[in-house]
Amino acid sequence: MRLDSSTFPVVKIVFDVPSEGGPQDSFVMFEGLLARRQSFVLLYEKVLDEDNHAHSHEERKQASLWMKKHRQALRAYVKGMIQVEPSAAKRLALKPFASTFGKAWGYPLLLVGSNDQAWALAQDVLDERVSDVTYF
Repeated sequence: MRLDSSTFPVVKIVFDVPSEGGPQDSFVMFEGLLARRQSFVLLYEKVLDEDNHAHSHEERKQASLWMKKHRQALRAYVKGMIQVEPSAAKRLALKPFASTFGKAWGYPLLLVGSNDQAWALAQDVLDERVSDVTYF
């Protein structure tokens, strides 16, 4: 995974390019974004391939420790993560996960059906017109 900040404050999550340093590189990139001290949203435009993104117990443990260390900055600067999922049924099935995700990471997981909806929602979130988890 890598974070593409070329469209900051919308930061794209790209899973199809593995990081050379593994998950640690992703954490370093994320820390760089937090160090800007500016609000941003994360955007994942592709449907998640669950088979290719199973994280090991050790990776989940590292993420949890990193998340606890950076909890205050995450809550202050990350306004949400927007995931595109074209299937209404899958978006509905992800609703319980989205709630758990928000509690764990400190920012909401927002689910939309298209890239156009994602970009529009990103602007609304950054303009603080959306204050809670939104499902389309």
